[in-house]
Amino acid sequence: MYKRVIIKMSGEALKGNAESGIDPKTVAGFAQEIKEIYDLGIEIGIVVGGGNIWRGKNAEALGMDRAQADYIGMLATIMNGLALQDALEKLKVKVRVASSIEVNQVCERYIRRKADKQLDLKTIMIFVGGTGSPYFSTDTAAALRALELDAEVILMGKNGVDGVYDKDPNIYKDAIMYNELTHKFVLEQGLEIMDSTAASLCKDHNIKLVVFNMKNAGNLKKAVLGEKIGTSVK
Repeated sequence: MYKRVIIKMSGEALKGNAESGIDPKTVAGFAQEIKEIYDLGIEIGIVVGGGNIWRGKNAEALGMDRAQADYIGMLATIMNGLALQDALEKLKVKVRVASSIEVNQVCERYIRRKADKQLDLKTIMIFVGGTGSPYFSTDTAAALRALELDAEVILMGKNGVDGVYDKDPNIYKDAIMYNELTHKFVLEQGLEIMDSTAASLCKDHNIKLVVFNMKNAGNLKKAVLGEKIGTSVK
């Protein structure tokens, strides 16, 4: 279905059934699913969040300076990226971690041309550090990487949510899931698929999204193969 994809992986998906942190078994399971689509010859970039470790908005609400809180969140994404890299390497997959902020002792700096070449060489690229700037989420980082690297779709893996609903399905039993949406509708209705900056980028540049439940085994492969799963936004 696709030649090159960006997977936006929720940091919270990496905690498994724990309240926070990184669950090695859960990460290993995701690595196995990623390897399955890697073996299909698809070029894969992954943007990981850090919500399983730290959320800048929550810290701001408690009185912390927002920029400082966001930088801590960027470090959390690096931790998640390194854990995912380790799990993929155990499966004998070529993988590199590239950060938008400099942490040279643990991973390389993100450079667009270098990342593009590595994707051509069928190396999985894990993008960490968000955009490198505070006040921007990892959703925006995913939209930017998709644009910069000419990805055909952003696969948004959610933590236990099957797609996009008209209201919170965890609160309202009568919530209805959308099968297909337009970017314009998402912005007009204020549906919280991603932050408004990321959603606007996707709308302005016609980036397709597929929102699906990352916790269900096999869903990632289904999304890549174009099967009816989750919510498609285009």
